[in-house]
Amino acid sequence: MYLVTGASGHLGQLVIGNLLETHQIPASKIIATTRKPETLAALKAKGVDVRAADFDDTANLVKAFKGATRLLLISTDAMDRPGHRLEQHKNAIAAAEKAGVEHVLYTSLPKPETSAILFAPDHAGTEKALAASGLKGWTVLRNNWYFENLFYSLPSAIKSGTWYTAAGEGKIAHIARDDLARAAAAALASDKGGKNTYTLTGAQEYTTEEIAKLVSDAVGKPISVVQVPLEGLVQGLVDAGFPEPVARVFGSFDTNTAQGGLAGITGDYRKLTSNDNTPFASWLAKNKQAFLA
Repeated sequence: MYLVTGASGHLGQLVIGNLLETHQIPASKIIATTRKPETLAALKAKGVDVRAADFDDTANLVKAFKGATRLLLISTDAMDRPGHRLEQHKNAIAAAEKAGVEHVLYTSLPKPETSAILFAPDHAGTEKALAASGLKGWTVLRNNWYFENLFYSLPSAIKSGTWYTAAGEGKIAHIARDDLARAAAAALASDKGGKNTYTLTGAQEYTTEEIAKLVSDAVGKPISVVQVPLEGLVQGLVDAGFPEPVARVFGSFDTNTAQGGLAGITGDYRKLTSNDNTPFASWLAKNKQAFLA
């Protein structure tokens, strides 16, 4: 039995789609958990076992995880207070042990121990909790930045013609969310045990300037990249209406990039899927109208 948490989210739905279609796993062998089971009526109609899961309630999670053999723990979105998400992940790991789950897979990020991203400690702490658990096996999937994360910055850059960044010459080996879902589904559907860590990256890495050039060529609009100090970037986000704590999280993305936290290319995606990554140019061509809209 294969269980996917956060099944109503973008990544969770893609993972389940891959389990059903790519790996031909019967719907009756899949458990999907979510805070809102009513949003997964279509999966339930296919025969997937849809269950409610409250990550703040370990007893509820034990019930939700019962019967699962391999479980994909997709990191939660609890960012309301420092440490809340890590508490939830620890609850899930403890519940998986109590429920008799044999193998837990977790979606982390690259180099969590040294990452400058302000929520990286949540991931580092979860990895430590997995290592300290009594689970028979676990797999950490260190997912690099999604191509889709560019939707946070590119639409306004395209509209204004200016992209403000504090990333310097740092590079990111972006990867498509579809690719990360394929990799997660492949790892989940595997019968591989043990304790494994994979760093999932794209096949190329780019600076902000290089991405801006590729996007500019694709959409036919000029984009000028302006490097600014971190505090200037944060203040600009605050002036644009972001609460300062949120602005600082976004600023930490650029700091991490400048420090090389999302650079480097691995072969782990191919190792898990036996496929090539989706090229950025192909993804961009498919999504350019969305950026322009």
